[in-house]
Amino acid sequence: MTESRFNKDYLPLAETLYRIAYYMLESETEAEDAVQEVYLKLWESRERLDGVRLPKAYCIRMLKNLCLDRIRRVQFLSYHAVLPEKAFMPQTEDTIDARTRLDKVLEAVKALPERQRQVLILRTVEGLSYEEIAGMTGMNYITCRVLMSQARSKIKSKA
Repeated sequence: MTESRFNKDYLPLAETLYRIAYYMLESETEAEDAVQEVYLKLWESRERLDGVRLPKAYCIRMLKNLCLDRIRRVQFLSYHAVLPEKAFMPQTEDTIDARTRLDKVLEAVKALPERQRQVLILRTVEGLSYEEIAGMTGMNYITCRVLMSQARSKIKSKA
């Protein structure tokens, strides 16, 4: 692909790509970085772009995947900080029972498969809807609901 064709077909998409990235990442600097990274990848693979029939769709898909990767990376790093550790000492019989149940629940949550734990935390701790979780993780809406149901069942059976 020639530089002039690249400038004609791909560079005018910058504003659209920025708006999508900003919507997904909710940060101006992150959105700018994501768009810049997409353009860098496009330029580096410009020889293969001649076969792309729909440059706008191609760029949007590329940007969406990149943004989802960035979101997942941040979420995975923050999940371990979300789950509380055993931090207080019980003082009465009721508190001892409640603390024991809480410890069992926390251990069950930590033992869940990653995707189930991710959906459970986003739904219960972060308070997100299934639609928001699906958009954030790239999973299907139904898949999110199934994973949540499976997570709850496993926690109930262990706690």
